[in-house]
Amino acid sequence: MTTTAITNIAGLVTNDPALGDGSPLGLIENAAVVIDGETVAWVGPADKAPAADERFDARGRAVIPGFVDSHSHLVFAGDRTAEFNARMSGRSYSAGGIRTTVAATRAATDAELEANLLRHLDEARRQGTTTFETKSGYGLTVADEARALRIAAAHTEEVTYLGAHIVSPDYAEDPAGYVDLVTGEMLTACAPYARWVDVFCEKGAFDGDQARAILTAGAAAGLIPRVHANQLSYGPGVQLAVELEAASADHCTHLTDADVDALAQAADTTVATLLPGAEFSTRAQWPDARRLIDAGATVALSTDCNPGSSYTSSMPFCIALAVRDMRMTPDEALWSATAGGARALRRSDVGVVTPGARADLALLDAPSHVHLAYRPGVPLVSAVWQRGVRTV
Repeated sequence: MTTTAITNIAGLVTNDPALGDGSPLGLIENAAVVIDGETVAWVGPADKAPAADERFDARGRAVIPGFVDSHSHLVFAGDRTAEFNARMSGRSYSAGGIRTTVAATRAATDAELEANLLRHLDEARRQGTTTFETKSGYGLTVADEARALRIAAAHTEEVTYLGAHIVSPDYAEDPAGYVDLVTGEMLTACAPYARWVDVFCEKGAFDGDQARAILTAGAAAGLIPRVHANQLSYGPGVQLAVELEAASADHCTHLTDADVDALAQAADTTVATLLPGAEFSTRAQWPDARRLIDAGATVALSTDCNPGSSYTSSMPFCIALAVRDMRMTPDEALWSATAGGARALRRSDVGVVTPGARADLALLDAPSHVHLAYRPGVPLVSAVWQRGVRTV
């Protein structure tokens, strides 16, 4: 098996305090990494690097773990340019816009959906993302939800069943009937392709009782809960996520003190995943990352890439937003976009650069990871290794 040494790294972020400077980022200056096949074999000072079959000179630039995007919606068709344009002209965002994408997705062929998924994955990879989660939720029929998950599962291990995105237009007058479908026939068809079950617990989507029924049914089928929680208003989503030991409560924009306390108490179980692209694209209130971090909650950052409320695949952009508008430090934002995302997916093999971890790395055209926030909008990712193979 071929080994590769990446040397002359100005600053290597390992996310392992024991390997580096003792900070959460585990920063090593003047560093090297040795890759053996798909995994990291060695990490440390460049002058102590073992011999390798091949050598890559980082030329005094920074290397970070590949980004872990733990929340996206990439199996869809069409776009919502007109809706975005109207919103930027003064119309407010609501959950109902999802129906536009549902119609387009149902009309698309499998090949069209897969091609669109692959286009967005390539776009994300070129910006340093090496692990991604994606959801169904734009089909809302048994057949369309199952095919979305089947298509997604061919390209990632992190697939989420989101039949409970909104009540299907077909059940507009019978939401209870739709919950029965989501927890019954649809779940049976979708569970074989998914690892996770999710629900949009929000006014205009599903209330707390409906969300509980959906998540508990998913858990009984072997899926692990995640929750779209407290995005548009205060509600029961965060408390439900903590109670059911969901891997993540996502959005967390409107939080009471009790919600923050609950997430802090559940820091080892339920991650607060913040999605600043959604607030940027809807001109909504920013999540208060500082409040969560100071309370002791575990925080992840993700893109929420979707055609309606956050049409970005750029984790660097989300880092810049988090630093500028959510009161995160550059170090905290990078950790949340890598190790934090891995925590939200209950993964220990990604989001870190340590021996035995998956060799997912991004080389920045900058001497420090701080440039991700310092130079917003600049394409700083110049090389990417995924499972030990250079893909960019």
